[in-house]
Formats: sequence, structure tokens, C-alpha cells
Amino acid sequence: MATKDETKEEEPVDTRDALDVLETEAKEFEKDAEISRILGAFRLDAYAVLGLKPGVPESDIKNIYRKKSLLIHPDKTKNPLAPDAFDRLKKAQTELMDEKHRITLDEAIADARMLVMRENKWTVDSPEIKTADFDKKWLEKTKVVLIDNEQRRRRQMKAQLQEEGREQRRVDEETEVRKRKRQHEEDWEKTRDQRIDSWRTFQKGKTGGGEGSDKKKKKKLKPIG
Repeated sequence: MATKDETKEEEPVDTRDALDVLETEAKEFEKDAEISRILGAFRLDAYAVLGLKPGVPESDIKNIYRKKSLLIHPDKTKNPLAPDAFDRLKKAQTELMDEKHRITLDEAIADARMLVMRENKWTVDSPEIKTADFDKKWLEKTKVVLIDNEQRRRRQMKAQLQEEGREQRRVDEETEVRKRKRQHEEDWEKTRDQRIDSWRTFQKGKTGGGEGSDKKKKKKLKPIG
């Protein structure tokens, strides 16, 4: 007769090697850490999103993007934030592969570096610019410069849209004036025959002889005396 312990349903046993389990957990931790890093990066700085230093060659941009996109792809992790992180990573890569955008970004980062040096009266030979503290100041100043540039871009875009709106209203008004003019001309043309008939009737009344007119012609003048 089976004992009580023997009749219990046996729990499933994980047959995977302990090292495989640890490796899987480490991989998931790496994915989660990278997702958190991407979402925490300053999104106006595409280099920061990709975890790259400014000025890297295009080949490095492609290689790093490929590596990180495979790591955090939503199909390869259960992390609910993966789609958002993946989209930001893709956007950063697209921006850096756009030469015009990359040049603008590089110029902003270079401006930030010069501002930090100017504010602290440092030169390119100053030992302070080779410290971690300088890198931190540079990073913070880069954020300020990029935010200012973005605000300026949005103001310009708003002004452009307003100007386009005014131009569109002007075009619409001119179109409406032409439309009313055409309608007036069409209405005038439709009454042309009626106006001609009215004019002929008026002229006939002025020049034609009526009954009263005949009587006046036939009336004889009385002799005087």
C-alpha cells in the first residue's frame, strides 16, 4: 500500500544545468539594465542614447546599434519597457546616420565644451579639462545647449506655420474674391436676354406712336380772330 508521501504529485524538476540558469538570468539582467540606460539617457543626444562618444565613425554607429537592438528587441525579452527603448534606439541610430543631423549635433556638443571652458577660464592646455568633473560639466552643458536649440527650432517652426497660415488665408481670400466675381459675371450673363428685351421695350415706348400720339397729330389749330 502506497504511503501518503508516495501518493503526492511530484513537483516538476528543472533539469537545466545550474550554469545555464545563471547565464539566462545574467542575460535578462543585462537586457533590463540596457533598457533602463536607454530610457534614462537624454533623448536629444543620440550619442547618449546609443552609449557612444561624439565623433565616432559611422561603422561604430552601425555595429553598436546592431548589437544593442538584438539585445533589447521586444521579441527577445519580456520587459514591458522594451518597445519604448527599442524605438528610442532606432531613432537615435537614424539621426546619427543622417549626416546633416549628426553635424548639427556635433556642433552643439562642441559649443557646450567651449562654453564650459569659457565659463571656467580654462584653455585647451588646462589640466582640468582632462578630469571626470570636466566631463560631467560638459555633459550637463550639452543638455542645456541641445534644449536651447530644440526650443529655437520649435519657435521657428511655429513662426513658419503661422506665416504659412497667413499665406494660406490670403490665397483663400483671393480665391473667394475670384469665385464671387465669376458668379457675378455668370448671373449677369444669365439675365442678358431679359435686359435686352427690357431695353427694346423702353426704346419702342419712346419712339413708337401710340393712340394718344395720333390724336395730337390730327388735332387742328383754331384760327385766331
